[in-house]
Amino acid sequence: MSLRSEQLDRLDGGEVDVLVVGGGINGAVSAAALAGRGVSVAIVDRGDFASVTSQESSNLVWGGFKYLENYEIPLVLSLTGSRNHLMKAYPSTISELPFLATLDTTSPFPSWLAALGSVAYWGLGRFATDRPRYHRPKSIMRHEPIIRTDTADAAIEYNDGYLKDNDSRFVWGFVRSALDNDALAANYVSLRSAQRPTDGEPWIADLEDEVGGRTMTLRAKAVINAAGPYVDGLNDSWGAKTKHRIVYSKGIHLIVPQVTTSERVLAFFDDSQRLFYVIPMAHRSVIGTTDTRTDQVEDHVTDEERAFLLEQINARLSLETPLTTGDIISERSGVRPLVVPDDGDDRSDIDWTSLSRKHEVERNDAHRLVTIFGGKLTDCLNVGDEVADEIAALGIAVGKPNDLWYGEPDADARHRFLRVAAAVGLDRAPEVEREESLAAVLWRRHGEAAHAVVDAIKADPSSAEPIMPESDILVAEVELYADREMIVHLDDFLRRRTKLAMLHRAEALDDEPGLKEAAARLLP
Repeated sequence: MSLRSEQLDRLDGGEVDVLVVGGGINGAVSAAALAGRGVSVAIVDRGDFASVTSQESSNLVWGGFKYLENYEIPLVLSLTGSRNHLMKAYPSTISELPFLATLDTTSPFPSWLAALGSVAYWGLGRFATDRPRYHRPKSIMRHEPIIRTDTADAAIEYNDGYLKDNDSRFVWGFVRSALDNDALAANYVSLRSAQRPTDGEPWIADLEDEVGGRTMTLRAKAVINAAGPYVDGLNDSWGAKTKHRIVYSKGIHLIVPQVTTSERVLAFFDDSQRLFYVIPMAHRSVIGTTDTRTDQVEDHVTDEERAFLLEQINARLSLETPLTTGDIISERSGVRPLVVPDDGDDRSDIDWTSLSRKHEVERNDAHRLVTIFGGKLTDCLNVGDEVADEIAALGIAVGKPNDLWYGEPDADARHRFLRVAAAVGLDRAPEVEREESLAAVLWRRHGEAAHAVVDAIKADPSSAEPIMPESDILVAEVELYADREMIVHLDDFLRRRTKLAMLHRAEALDDEPGLKEAAARLLP
């Protein structure tokens, strides 16, 4: 029986303390935080885990340098603290990376002010990263010759955090943590209806398996609305009034062939004085993001947006051949759910770039409901702790957190794995990842579970080969994905558990025989 089938059986007729609706970062971290405190939890998502907002980020774990522009000092102080905590908890997954921000005629402020801001940012971040640096045009050319310096005044270099894998895989790690602490979890399960509790009775949730059509009923003492951009609609369906609501900002990214081999993020201000980046992703570069208001929760990249980003980057890099739409390997488009007061204002005249990615957690005692508004990857652990406090305030027994609900195994466990992996030849460098060895990549993705890959290679040395060219996914790894990661559709594997769909053109993946062999095991 597959892991997902087992979970569906447990959901049907089950009774839990808390039902989490929504499997993005907010829902996943809530489930992990509660399960790690001894609370019985179920988490469901009508799509795959992290399949909406949480798969469309810039893969950055950062403290919000740009929020200093609006003097949001407490927010930056909180976010940099969260960033530091995450980098310590996930040393293999989150790396410190330099950001080189070039200031030219489109910059909204002078370079001296940006330099002062970088020092303040470093200080607010408790000096946990390398110190910032100030570069004049000649220094820019020496460190990053691809940047055009004819219009540049200076550049500010500071450090922040970066997810080496993709954002949705990071989210999956929290779902896996919840499962390891005996939570129930299933993707592609819709909440068809939910009867609100009365007179101390539990919520009664009617669920449906979107794959097999099976209907299920689950009882829960409380519900967490972690539906991301859909939180307002869900609360409306229950008649739950809140102090906050969500508005949407659309951001896009274009993945193109690698434009620079340096391991840093390049930052620029576009012609509308908004920040955009060139971010490394294995052997590709990611250009983005935009920041535009939208009323659409799910949208696609438009021709105008592609043209705008390509025009902006071509104007700022000295490329042998300017980038065109033909260079685009893949695209990302998503909305950021931004929190605003629910005061009746339609926010039509708001300065869109002034809205930050802060979060709000609201508790409704009468409904026994907790709602999470907004948020970002960087602040996820705080969300988990706050949700646990609110659930406890509803009278549900919440114990002390164990040491296993987040973070990687300790350094000794990692070194032990690297030794046994080296014995089967996994100490060789990966073909595309910027990592010291394939063993390090496997540890980053799977932790202790990666020992199963070593065992598979011992049994069949040929399985140490990648499933396809320009990939670090090994044949021996496929079994682990199939057994532990609840993959229902091939896109779950290509787009979320891995980043293959971002690094390769869709038509190339369609024609890859090794991937077809992997799919036969992933999707029996």
